[in-house]
Parts: sequence; structure tokens; C-alpha cells
Amino acid sequence: MSAPGQTRHNLRGPSGRGRIVRILLAVAAAALVFLLGIAFSRALDERPRTGEPVTTVQTLSPRTQETPASTVTETVTQP
Repeated sequence: MSAPGQTRHNLRGPSGRGRIVRILLAVAAAALVFLLGIAFSRALDERPRTGEPVTTVQTLSPRTQETPASTVTETVTQP
């Protein structure tokens, strides 16, 4: 029994009107996600394309080597 001043809560779940509102909100959210996906895919399709790849061929000539001023030979003997 309920005490005076308290109301009983409906234990059967949301009313029919509340259920319809929830369903409509879910459908609206799904439609929004679908439309955002379409907009995103169109944005990816319309992005600017890069040009053809360019290959550059460059021949490098070897540098001339200078003769060293002097050479030193060192011999190491291990005991």
C-alpha cells in the first residue's frame, strides 16, 4: 500500500506516446547519420586530384680527388 501523499509508479514501462517519441527520435538520428555519411563520401570524391607523377633524371659527375700531400705508413707490433 502507498503511504498518504505518495503516488504509485507505473511499472509497465513507458506509455504509448513515450514509445512513439523514442522511435521517432531513433529514426531521425539514423537518418542524420546516413546523411552525414553521404556528405562525407561526396566530399572525398570531390577533393582535388594530384597531377601525374613527375620523374626527374639527373646525372651526377664524380668529383676529382686531389693527391694527398704526404702518406704515412705505421706498423704496429703486438707482443
